[in-house]
Amino acid sequence: MNKIRVLIIDDSALIRKMLTEILNSSPDIEVIGTAADPLIAREMIKQLNPGVLTLDIEMPNMDGITFLRNLMRLRPTPVVMISTLTEKGAGVTLEALTLGAVDFIAKPKVDVVNALNNYAEEIISKVKLAARANIGNSFNRTLKTREADKIPKDVNLKTEAVKKRPVASNKIIALGASTGGTEAIKVVAKGLPADTPAIVITQHLPAAFSESFVRHIDLVTEMTACIPKHGQLVEAGHIYLAPGDRHMEVVREGSRYVIKLLDTEPVNRHKPAVDVMFRSVARCAGANAIAVLLTGMGADGAMGMKEMHDAGAKTVIQDEQSSVVWGMPGAAFKLGCTDHVLPLDEIAGRILALVH
Repeated sequence: MNKIRVLIIDDSALIRKMLTEILNSSPDIEVIGTAADPLIAREMIKQLNPGVLTLDIEMPNMDGITFLRNLMRLRPTPVVMISTLTEKGAGVTLEALTLGAVDFIAKPKVDVVNALNNYAEEIISKVKLAARANIGNSFNRTLKTREADKIPKDVNLKTEAVKKRPVASNKIIALGASTGGTEAIKVVAKGLPADTPAIVITQHLPAAFSESFVRHIDLVTEMTACIPKHGQLVEAGHIYLAPGDRHMEVVREGSRYVIKLLDTEPVNRHKPAVDVMFRSVARCAGANAIAVLLTGMGADGAMGMKEMHDAGAKTVIQDEQSSVVWGMPGAAFKLGCTDHVLPLDEIAGRILALVH
């Protein structure tokens, strides 16, 4: 089998050395070169034709975002970003995902050596995933979401009536996603009107990225997106994104749904986990729920979707052709619990049809 040829682009000699050692420890990966800045990398890409790039964001001569934008326009290549776990790092990383990066590796500001070594297995798996990812879909979604991201907030048609008045509804939509999901969620949210029943979302992201990502969602949809608090009432017209360090459940209290945030162990190696959310919605909403699984690595959400399906919920998954990674939706499909398999740009319309 041919090895995955990786070029590492990072201005830190230590990071370049560590990533080289980690990636070369996999028999399926070969680091074919390292570059200290994008200008050097540009020439190396022409000469070496790498299969995957790891790309730092903050570098001399040209920042990672500018380089990525040029790369995706001229020579689309799978890219895994190296991002800091900060609010600023979150915003820039989400922009990189919008531009077509497949995924990111989060590094803390301190103790980088131990942090990277602790995540060696995850780093290797993300590079392998990037090599298999459908870059065309990632890039095509960029075209659909880039203009939406530029909509000024005061142009967004969120009605004051929906924002101020709690709306009771026995319908609830539960949506899960992972790799490629930050852009896929925006495509779905953009197609939903302000009076859509409540949506609860679990997307695999670090806690430091939650606030930045929910702002991205809120910008493109007529609904109101937020990070919920423990015990918050669920209202129609609202999107609730699980914070990056808590599982999110929905429970029934009388005639209302209420959000519970749990600081418990990871499930399927994730916190938040889609399965935790789906299973809670299966218990409290049954046939009044709709389950949606978008692009993502692994199988988180598949068993939970089956439980929702068995409880009478309608289920929708993103199809393989439009997914960056057909891991999570594909796992649900194999369990035989999917009612609708659709391209990404048809999912919002199907959700609305199922609601009505």
